[in-house]
Amino acid sequence: MLAFLGACREAEFAAVRDHCEVSDSVLSKAATALEEAGYLVVKKGYVGKRPRTWLAATREGRAALAAHLAELQRLVAAAEAAGAQHT
Repeated sequence: MLAFLGACREAEFAAVRDHCEVSDSVLSKAATALEEAGYLVVKKGYVGKRPRTWLAATREGRAALAAHLAELQRLVAAAEAAGAQHT
């Protein structure tokens, strides 16, 4: 979810759900956990008379995502280096 939201200012709940290919309840639970961690802002409002929910990554959420991606890249580089030593 943060990877998707990291590329935009905010996104409607349904767009995030569809992109992540999860159910409403799974996305809602994940959004609640990320909001409690300070990584996500949930904004509710209306478009006409229809209720809508928008999600946005916070600065802390973007930083956590960047740190996570950097660690994954470090692990890949370490695995590649270890593999190169054994060939």
